[in-house]
Amino acid sequence: MRLPRGLSGSDLVKGLGRVDYAISRQKGSHVQLTTQVNGEHHVTVPLHDPVRVGTLALILDSVASHLRMTRDELLNAMKV
Repeated sequence: MRLPRGLSGSDLVKGLGRVDYAISRQKGSHVQLTTQVNGEHHVTVPLHDPVRVGTLALILDSVASHLRMTRDELLNAMKV
């Protein structure tokens, strides 16, 4: 599956919320999300519009690896 283009940071935060990530802190235009699924994991999301494709790919790969799923499975679970 191709990475979504034009995805905003706030939409990415909402999508990650669907896979049990919750906002743990925010500083300026960056939000840190945390999950306790499969152990604790943190990821930082810039609240830019849109999030750059390379940044999006790195965030999704990190989350997918932690949740032990593929990037495509993660995108389907996030419904973005």
